[in-house]
Amino acid sequence: MPSTTVAVGSAVGLHARPATIIAEAAADAGCLITLAVEGGEPVDAGSALMIMTLGAEKGTNVVVTAEDPATVDAIAKLVATDLDAE
Repeated sequence: MPSTTVAVGSAVGLHARPATIIAEAAADAGCLITLAVEGGEPVDAGSALMIMTLGAEKGTNVVVTAEDPATVDAIAKLVATDLDAE
């Protein structure tokens, strides 16, 4: 499956607000999407709670994996964006 690694852009990491935005986008994508920190188990990107369990702070590398390359790019862009600044 296609994947890419991207650094977390949100100033305080993947806490509730960014995790919710990412989870909503993942759910709308209609395919399995996972996020993982280096050395960690992948979690379902469609669940804000599971995203928050990653403990990913600003600058943490996160691996985004999905069946569709365009979906990988879209979710990776969200992970890399400071979603608290919007």
